[in-house]
Amino acid sequence: MFRRPARIFAPLSLVACAVAVLVIVNHTNSESGGSSSTPAQTSTPSTSSTSKDAAKKPRRRYTVKPGDVLSAISIKTGVPLDTLIRLNPNVDAQSLQAGQKLKLAP
Repeated sequence: MFRRPARIFAPLSLVACAVAVLVIVNHTNSESGGSSSTPAQTSTPSTSSTSKDAAKKPRRRYTVKPGDVLSAISIKTGVPLDTLIRLNPNVDAQSLQAGQKLKLAP
């Protein structure tokens, strides 16, 4: 009984794809200094005045997006979770609504 070539080559191609992904990921990590959690820094200075103003003033409010949870908002904004809860006592963490405004600073 002869097996079809697809039954033999399908698992081999799956392994080959997995190896290719690992090679690409490792190559990308080695080019960026071995750390995949930090973005590559560019040396070009920003000339936009709005980006300079945004860097000077901390954001005071955050608009909830679909799928957001308080812990993710805390990480995105850099505001500790307990501070978010203290500044927004009327907000139910289990039922955040898209478009809802949260205080980030007093």
